[in-house]
Amino acid sequence: MALPRLTKALVRDGAARGGVLLPSSTMLELPERVVQFGTGAFLRGFVEYFVDEANRKGMFGGRIVAVGSTGSGRDARINDQDGLYTLVARGVADGERREERRVVASLSRALSAQSEWDEVLALARSADLRLVVSNTTEVGIVLDESDAAESSPPRSFPGKLARFLVERGRSFGHATGAGIVVIPCELIERNGARLREIVLAHTRRWGLDESARWIEQSVTFCDTLVDRIVPGAPTAEDASALRGALGYDDAMLTTAESYRLFAIERPKTARGAAALDALGVTRADAGIIVADDIAPYRERKVRLLNGTHTITVPLALLHGCETVREAVAHEAVGRFVRRVLFDEIAPSTEAPGVEAFAREVLDRFANPSIRHALIDITLQGTMKMRVRIVPLIERYAARGGRAPASLAFGFAAYLLFMRGDVQEARRAAGERVPADDHAEALRALWERHGDATDAPIARLVDVVCGDESLWGTDLRRVAGFAAAVTDALTRMVHDGIPAALEAHLAEATV
Repeated sequence: MALPRLTKALVRDGAARGGVLLPSSTMLELPERVVQFGTGAFLRGFVEYFVDEANRKGMFGGRIVAVGSTGSGRDARINDQDGLYTLVARGVADGERREERRVVASLSRALSAQSEWDEVLALARSADLRLVVSNTTEVGIVLDESDAAESSPPRSFPGKLARFLVERGRSFGHATGAGIVVIPCELIERNGARLREIVLAHTRRWGLDESARWIEQSVTFCDTLVDRIVPGAPTAEDASALRGALGYDDAMLTTAESYRLFAIERPKTARGAAALDALGVTRADAGIIVADDIAPYRERKVRLLNGTHTITVPLALLHGCETVREAVAHEAVGRFVRRVLFDEIAPSTEAPGVEAFAREVLDRFANPSIRHALIDITLQGTMKMRVRIVPLIERYAARGGRAPASLAFGFAAYLLFMRGDVQEARRAAGERVPADDHAEALRALWERHGDATDAPIARLVDVVCGDESLWGTDLRRVAGFAAAVTDALTRMVHDGIPAALEAHLAEATV
């Protein structure tokens, strides 16, 4: 017997079961006060969760319209369910496994930027609008000079946001009171300030000086740090069990860890701080922190959690692991994870509570309730390597006068992963391969230099490490780094990943 689909009608009928926390009927009809650029799983497990919690506590009173730009088809699935979906948060507290199931009602609907841009702009003219949020990965906040004001839509996210804000300013006569708050969730330093710079650059480049002045004076951009592991869709077996327990079908079923941290830097201006405080949502959950300086939170999270992910994932995938938990539990890969985290990443991270946070990171990685697919973390992996790992390599060498051995080994595994063997096998099996804008260029270097003899491998490493456009620095200037990468990569190619890893771990204990 087919299960009913999760919709407003099902919620109103109270047909759900399985201990799921349902929204009230009032929550289903709240006005649309947030525009969200992005429709991915992370936002469903993060921003939508916090807004839902605020609505349940009567502290916000608004829903979200999500704007998709990737053609994923998620917008249609969201609309098929009236914006509703089930969030299953799992974790361990006091040695016991915990799980919360809730139907999230903070998402109203989804629009496609490509085919419904006029409707997106109509949202900019809404008197109810208070907030814009985004999550477009680290490569999303970039200046694309091909974006034009008349594009429908502009190609980049900052271009879209600039045009969106221009529309809002014009429709309200550039009144100060029509200003809104912009809270990006991309994992780059000073994400709000950087986004603001690019938006203003677009409006000025388009000759819209009045709009630029209004944005400067009336729109508040906040720097943020986001931290929650959101694997998204559960396994087929888990999904089947959940649907049976819940009593309905949910094409947007989303899983997340219980842990969450949303650190928002308080705007420096009184007007900006007041605008943020007026939202109410920032007081709705203990996982939200508004602080004068979020740099320490960001440094710990980006280096220890995301950095460990980034440097470990290629090695773990090449070793045959499929999930973060498998990697941590694997005898050899797990030893590498602990060594690179505690011996190289933590000592190179300047933030309070680093050791305790590192131990917490390992516990989160090993969470038995979360299936975090390693392949998902490879999305834009080269940019992540630049943002998260390269600064650690330079800091470690500056402090100790030598290259970090395990970071160099992980970097070599990344280079071998970028040869593309794993990706081609997945494509041949009909499986998804996340995008990396630098994948083709690196694969071409392997075709040119990677004939498995020592001299070409050394040349490959020299070319990649010396590419300042890729890393923002010349990694050949880090004493011994290129040599260590060359040695590790040569072993991997000649002896295989398991043997190379065992040799590295044996050497690192000497």
